[in-house]
Amino acid sequence: MTLPHILAVMGSGETAPTMVTTHRMLASKLQKPARAVLLDTPYGFQENAPELATKAVEYFQTSINLELEVAGLTEIIGADSLTVERGLQKVADAHYVFAGPGSPTYALRQWSGTPLAGLLNKKLRDGGIVTFASAAALTLGRFTLPVYEIYKVGEDPRWLDGLNILGEIGVNVALIPHYNNAEGGHHDTRFCYMGERRLSMLERELPDNVYVLGVDEHTGMVIDLDTQTVTVVGKGVVTIRVDGESTQIASGETFSVDRLRDPASATTRNTKQTATSQSKTSAPANMAVATAIFDNNLREATDRLNQVFATALAGSDADGAARATLELDDAIAGWSGDTLQSDATDHARAVLRSMITRLAAAATGGLRDPRDVLGPFVQVLLDLRTQVRSDKRFDLSDIIRDRLAALNVEVRDTPEGAQWSFRTS
Repeated sequence: MTLPHILAVMGSGETAPTMVTTHRMLASKLQKPARAVLLDTPYGFQENAPELATKAVEYFQTSINLELEVAGLTEIIGADSLTVERGLQKVADAHYVFAGPGSPTYALRQWSGTPLAGLLNKKLRDGGIVTFASAAALTLGRFTLPVYEIYKVGEDPRWLDGLNILGEIGVNVALIPHYNNAEGGHHDTRFCYMGERRLSMLERELPDNVYVLGVDEHTGMVIDLDTQTVTVVGKGVVTIRVDGESTQIASGETFSVDRLRDPASATTRNTKQTATSQSKTSAPANMAVATAIFDNNLREATDRLNQVFATALAGSDADGAARATLELDDAIAGWSGDTLQSDATDHARAVLRSMITRLAAAATGGLRDPRDVLGPFVQVLLDLRTQVRSDKRFDLSDIIRDRLAALNVEVRDTPEGAQWSFRTS
């Protein structure tokens, strides 16, 4: 089997709908049957590690049509030697290796001093696809951020030695996923929760030949070593940051790997110069670029579709309301494999049930304005009432008025003629 030589890096969203197109593109480069392995170490310390593995396997099976085998390497240091050897052999034999969320510190503690990094480097040399995302992506560079220890525990900002998989292809970086994170709201959580102040401190500690390479959330960077090109996919940008000066490379752009090997060629005096001022190359015809997805997570999709539903219902657009309901059902299914969702699924299901209830109420009461439905019939009776009044048949006029009142229609005689409305009480 002829295998590609690809390293794919994802900033986040690795098991979300946003990265389906990219995963499918990568899987399409493998001949079938392809051996794919989930490297489950990054979240191996979590009590729900088996559940996370199951969700990832289901995501790849249903969305990508790729069967993942779990490596079973949640623990390496101190684990049963036979279990470890079997897991490492699965990685060695795989055509596709995927690793994602968890703790970069824990992953490095388990991987350092083991054959794991060598197996990944060999795969990139001899043939295979390695896809690392989120926490796993943090370990790819020469240096790694201990995110939780700094952001959650309050330890001093520092670097850990990374696996330096990127260094093996001449890219000397500290790779930072979740680069455009905005969860902090009123405080700065960009740069994988570090913020500008701490990133600037950390940046000064890097050797002169190492720079920061940022990958936005729901964004990927596909490094094709066969063509020596890099393609940015997904929603956001990839950022080359040297001494505080940044160059952003937009989704859909393809450029030479040498641009990462020699960052000086990519940086300018403008701290946020975009790639539009740089020389561009078009994506190869066989490189599928992920289309824009507007939602960053299931909760965001739920809230957006709930608003669409409410607007449609208010505008008596039954089809639009039904369409929003169906889209939310699709969103729940699409995001079901995302390992980063917490209570978002429960929230989405509650909103979906509310939509169905509101649709039922609308079906019972009708979406059209009753004046539009009954107006022509009421007007016929009013015209008849005007005629009998002109004939001084006030008895018939009163009968028509009373019958309309029984239907909750109130008639008022004005100098401009008879006017009607529905009684509100």
